[in-house]
Amino acid sequence: MTESTNDPAAPASTPPAVPPTGRTPLPRAKRRVPLWDNARFACIVLVVLGHAIQRLTYDSQIALGLYLLVYAFHMPAFALISGYFSKSDAPTRRQMARILTDIVVPYIIFEGLWTLTKWLVEGRANPNLTQPSWTLWFLLALAIFRLVLRYLALLRWPLLWTVVISISVGYLPNIDSTLSLSRTLGLLPFFTLGWWLKHHGILERLDLLRRRRWWVRALAIATFAVTGWVCWFFVETWQAIDLRLWLFYEDSYADLAGGAWWGGLVRLALMAIALVLSIAFFALIPRGTHRWTHFGQYTMYVYLLHSFVLYPFRESGVLRDLDPTWIWLPLVIVASVLIAVGLATKPVRTVFRPLVEPRPAWLFDDPTLAGREGRRSDPTGSRRPREDPSRQGKRPRA
Repeated sequence: MTESTNDPAAPASTPPAVPPTGRTPLPRAKRRVPLWDNARFACIVLVVLGHAIQRLTYDSQIALGLYLLVYAFHMPAFALISGYFSKSDAPTRRQMARILTDIVVPYIIFEGLWTLTKWLVEGRANPNLTQPSWTLWFLLALAIFRLVLRYLALLRWPLLWTVVISISVGYLPNIDSTLSLSRTLGLLPFFTLGWWLKHHGILERLDLLRRRRWWVRALAIATFAVTGWVCWFFVETWQAIDLRLWLFYEDSYADLAGGAWWGGLVRLALMAIALVLSIAFFALIPRGTHRWTHFGQYTMYVYLLHSFVLYPFRESGVLRDLDPTWIWLPLVIVASVLIAVGLATKPVRTVFRPLVEPRPAWLFDDPTLAGREGRRSDPTGSRRPREDPSRQGKRPRA
């Protein structure tokens, strides 16, 4: 998402400056905030890493500890970023169309691809759009997030209400993975928090988008170090209580804790931990522009495509019984970064753009809704100039 930096308003008694030509000054170009692109790319690397090391966790306690650390915060952080760039205003027709073109249509396309893949490889398939395959649940979550945000924004304490909702749904076994509703409502507080921070300009007021104090970075590193040690040192305890399943925000407390009354308190504690780790994560994200920063504009390509890259390794058993861990785990970490970078490169985007960013004019009564945009953006809110305007065949909307 782009950001603008406006000068303070001049006093009312001071007339606005008039250019020497007498023409109306052009609006100032919006400036990207590198922090968000850096954070998006870091988040998507963690997504790939979490999926890549999953098979290693069966045979390595170190890998399981890292897995738990990643899953403790990476999707809450992604939801927070998405909420930061979401608006609660009444949507325009184009914005409503974008939910279909950016979320719903890609979901249907990739759900169809996964159904075909499972049928070809495993000899079985379940073509059920209400049960998202693997990573596709987050697309449905983003769609639901956007639909309910404008109603949450009407409430006096939207954050409090979403926390209550997140905790309460765990007590309702009928709210399950259908349409990814359980995970969506479970992560709703983080999405709403992102919107709330932007709506109230909290980060701008505290100048957190540009500055990183050394003691904040030190505290963030210490936070991850302590949490990582806890994840590893008590790993047998976490295995015994199936902490991994708790971090998915998917199963009910009846499945996780036999319906115990304290299930909601566990979720509340995990939400607090996710928030602390997310804050530490953002504190460590570089504020400047780097060679890899622009990859953060294409996270949806990585998100939708990386599972097809990992699928053969996960299902073939190649990632099982790899020993010693101190060699294979770093290799998998490096491979995860390379996969994320590779899937965000221009050749991959060019080939898969019709699948990841479809613009089906035939779907709409007004065909121009499919391509009426001057900038592309992915569902997490990253806006960017169109790389090749001639591809659209239409003039950008003023």
